[in-house]
Amino acid sequence: MYQTSKLGWLKHLDFLILDLIVTQLAYIVSYVVRHFRMDNYSWLNVYQDDLYKEVAVIILLATLIADFATDNHRNILKRGFLSDLKKCVELFSVIALACIAYLFFVKKSEPFSRSVIGYLAIFGFCMVFFSRRIWKKLIIFLHKGVLTSNIQTVVVCPRDAAGKISERIEKNSHGDVKIKGLALLGEEADGPLLTELAGYPVLCRAEDLFEYLQHDWVDELIIYQSGNLQDADWILDRCEVMGLTAHLCLDFEMDRQTQKIIEKYCGYYVLTESPRIATQRQMMMKRLMDIVGGLVGLLLTAILTILVGPLIFVSDPGPIFYSQVRKGKNGRDFRMYKFRSMYKDADARKAELMAKNEMQGLMFKMENDPRILGSGPDGTKKGIGWFIRKTSIDEFPQFWNVLKGDMSLVGTRPPTLDEWSRYELHHRARLSIRPGITGLWQVSGRSDITDFEDVVKLDLEYINNWTVAGDLKILLRTVAAVFRGSGAK
Repeated sequence: MYQTSKLGWLKHLDFLILDLIVTQLAYIVSYVVRHFRMDNYSWLNVYQDDLYKEVAVIILLATLIADFATDNHRNILKRGFLSDLKKCVELFSVIALACIAYLFFVKKSEPFSRSVIGYLAIFGFCMVFFSRRIWKKLIIFLHKGVLTSNIQTVVVCPRDAAGKISERIEKNSHGDVKIKGLALLGEEADGPLLTELAGYPVLCRAEDLFEYLQHDWVDELIIYQSGNLQDADWILDRCEVMGLTAHLCLDFEMDRQTQKIIEKYCGYYVLTESPRIATQRQMMMKRLMDIVGGLVGLLLTAILTILVGPLIFVSDPGPIFYSQVRKGKNGRDFRMYKFRSMYKDADARKAELMAKNEMQGLMFKMENDPRILGSGPDGTKKGIGWFIRKTSIDEFPQFWNVLKGDMSLVGTRPPTLDEWSRYELHHRARLSIRPGITGLWQVSGRSDITDFEDVVKLDLEYINNWTVAGDLKILLRTVAAVFRGSGAK
């Protein structure tokens, strides 16, 4: 029987519990430092005040959300000093912002000592950082000493791969796996057999492995067959008969940087490869953000419709909203909505302006575009259409697309049908995710980017490194850019 070590998010439940406890202790310390008085002992209990009790609950919830949203415990046992510092900064940035936002919305910021939040950020950061480091060292010490599994393993591999695979096993097993020896694949039956290779004893040839196992014990096998998996079938068949656990290394010496997982799919065990593999929890959080953002965005859209709608109609009598079929995730068609910032015949006039396109590649951009409402014949006037585009007001109806699931708050720009028809293979990777209202390209100075290939690079960078925390950062940068009026023309 083989016990898997993969527990999903439960794998680091101990660190989550540690964070919850330590953040509360830091909150208590912050309260005590702020309210300490020799003539009054009320400072001993932070939970006696209802408001401070409410903030304590907010800190608990913010810690949970921050730990999940920022993947704060990802690879925590392998992370270095600076990575641990960065993750603690992310954690307490979320906690501090959550406390400030709560006090602002409930309008109780006056009776609450704001210095407590400052102390919490300082004490909490230090306490969580050092408690994690200590707990991590304790786990590694126990794992390598008291709790180590000491699994005796035989590595089955070709002679030229023995050094590489043995070194990788030792490096990544955290002391659990002990290599008992090597069984060499592809060795001539009548040739001399090495007694030692890469610092490990050579036990036998691969074809003699099961004769060896009849007389000596081993817990598991690790089989490395340089991509030709069919040659390992006979070993797996005999392991099944013996009831022996075997691990088949799926190492194809590939240079691709995609992520890979093994899963059961349609009745088969398959190797799944994708630019970015996300967990169900991550996708649920992203969708929850989209739903909440979509609802808030639609409320703002309704207000803007009352304010901007009449101005659009007066400038060019006709519909207030503009819709166009765009390409969504994996090339699906959907109808995208915007406030109309151009004249009704804008699409028909696009062809005659293509010679003035300022974008290299498969996108159209023109700073002085005469199709924009109130822009004048040469496109230089700054009318209502320019204002709508400059402030990104035209994007607000897309919150309906977000709520429907056609788009996300953060993603890549959805191409038009014409652009999509001219895409090359590598361009289509942009739409391996849902398109978004904003994205990495939009907050990276999109007005200064004139080459479509640079847009593709930024989009792929976003996809390959996607996290929920990354989406939050892009949203904050988008809000800042809108208030500054930068990034759009």
